[in-house]
Amino acid sequence: MQVLISVDPDSSVPPYEQVRVQLAELIGDGRLPVGSRLPTVRQLAADLRLAANTVARAYRELETAGLLETRGRNGTFVAPGRDDAVDRLQRAAAGYAAEAARLGVPPATALALVRAALDAARPG
Repeated sequence: MQVLISVDPDSSVPPYEQVRVQLAELIGDGRLPVGSRLPTVRQLAADLRLAANTVARAYRELETAGLLETRGRNGTFVAPGRDDAVDRLQRAAAGYAAEAARLGVPPATALALVRAALDAARPG
């Protein structure tokens, strides 16, 4: 499977985050459907000319978010069991992250803004 992502070495966004966001977008909009096998960490790192640990971090974060699952030696796959609400929210989050990066807002500040918005949205 060929994953169509790229990394901008001149971006202020760390490479692992660029990989994570692009993979999340591909999963969120269905270009990487459930069950799709991703390249190995080493293969994607070689293709993107990144350190393997950089790609491994992106994969780990996507696994923690429930978008990927690792099946031992069988590889890493797009995880099943997502629902439409989570997919829609993931797309909104990817858009927010892209806009924050475009505006040059540091990730910590962007996350603080989301936390404040979530706190404000809680009833009571």
